[in-house]
Amino acid sequence: MSSLLDDARAVYPEAVRLRRTLHQAPEIGLQLPRTQGAVLAAIADLGLTVTTGTSVSSVVAVLDGGLPGPTVLLRGDMDALPLHEDTGLEFSSGTDGSMHACGHDTHVAMLAAAARLLTRRREEIPGRVLFMFQPGEEGWHGAKYMLEEGLLDAAGEPPSGAFALHVTTMFESGTVNLRGGPQMASSDVLQITITGRGGHASAPHAANDPIPVACEIVSALNTMVTRRVSVFEPAVVTIAHIKAGTTSNIIPETAYLEGTVRALSASVRAEVHENIRRVATNVAAAHQMSAEVDIQIGYPVTVNDATYAGFAGDVAAQLLGEGAVVPMNDPVMGAEDFSYVLERVPGALAFLGACPPTLDPDTAPANHSNRVVFDESAMVNGVATYAAVALQHLATHR
Repeated sequence: MSSLLDDARAVYPEAVRLRRTLHQAPEIGLQLPRTQGAVLAAIADLGLTVTTGTSVSSVVAVLDGGLPGPTVLLRGDMDALPLHEDTGLEFSSGTDGSMHACGHDTHVAMLAAAARLLTRRREEIPGRVLFMFQPGEEGWHGAKYMLEEGLLDAAGEPPSGAFALHVTTMFESGTVNLRGGPQMASSDVLQITITGRGGHASAPHAANDPIPVACEIVSALNTMVTRRVSVFEPAVVTIAHIKAGTTSNIIPETAYLEGTVRALSASVRAEVHENIRRVATNVAAAHQMSAEVDIQIGYPVTVNDATYAGFAGDVAAQLLGEGAVVPMNDPVMGAEDFSYVLERVPGALAFLGACPPTLDPDTAPANHSNRVVFDESAMVNGVATYAAVALQHLATHR
C-alpha cells in the first residue's frame, strides 16, 4: 500500500498537467473529441487494448494482467458543464460558457494515472482492469450509451466489481467518503403546463387565469411531499422555473412550471410521480383548467453494494489511514449515471474530498458553482485508491 502512495506521488505532476490541459479546454455532452484525444495520448504508451465509442466519444481501455483472474471496472467521467468560469485560476477555461465545475477533469487525470500505476504491476496482476473513460455524465446518459455499446464485454468477461471516485468540496481534502446502499438520488425532470383562458388583466373574472393556479400547484406539491411521502424515505420536488405572461395587462392562456424530482428508492420515485400527476391535474380541474404533466425520466438511484462499499472503505483505510475514510450517514440528493453500471455490477461510488485547506467544506463553493476550486493534491490519494481497490479486488476475487 505504501508503494502505491509513493508511485501516486511520482505521477502526480503528470496528472496535474493532464488535469489542467482538460480544464482549459472543457467540452459538454456526448461528443468530446479534444478530451478523447487527450486521454488517448495520455495512455498511448501503456500497452492497453483500447477501443473508442461509435455513438459517443468514449474510451475503453483494458489492462491484461500476467496471471489469470477476474475483471474489475474503474470509471472516470470526462464532460464539463455549461457554465462561465469565475475562479480566476491561471488555467481557467478557455471556452466561453463551458467549465469543469464538477471536477471531471480530475477524474480523468486520476484514472489515467492509476492506469499507469497498474501497468507497472502488469505481470503480478491476476486478471484484467477495465478503464471506463465516459462522456456525457451531466444529464446525457453517457454510461447508458457505453453499456449499450458493449462496455461490460470489452475485457472478454463481465467485471465482477466496479468502482468510481467523485471529487467534491463538501469534504476535507484527501478523505474518502462513502456508504452502503443509496449513495445518490434518482433524478427526473418535471414539466407542467396549465391551460386556462386568456383575457384583459382588468377583468380576471372574464378570463381564467392560470398564474394563481400554477402557484397553488407549487404549494400543493410541497405539501404532497411532506404529507404523502414517508419521512424515512426522502423525496424532493423542487419547481425551479416558472414562466407565464408577456406584459402587465394581459392574463395569459398558459403557465409553465419546470423542476426536478429526486428519490432514494425506485418505489418512492414511482409513488411521487403518481402523486404529482394527481395533484397537478386535480388542482387545475378545481379551477376549470387542465394541467399537462410531463416527467422526463433521468438517472436511477445510485446504489452502492453494501459489501463492496465496506470492502472499498477497508482498502482505502489500509492505504490512507483510518482517519481518511469517513462513513457517510446520509446520501446525497444529487444524481449520477454510474448508477447504470451499479445496476449491473456490484460496486461502489465514493466521494473524494477536495476542499482547499484554506476553505471550510461547509461554506466553500460547491460542485457546479462557477467559483468552485478543487485541491489538486487530493488527486494523489485518488490515484492510489483507484489502483488499490483494483489490485485488492483482483486478489480477493480470484
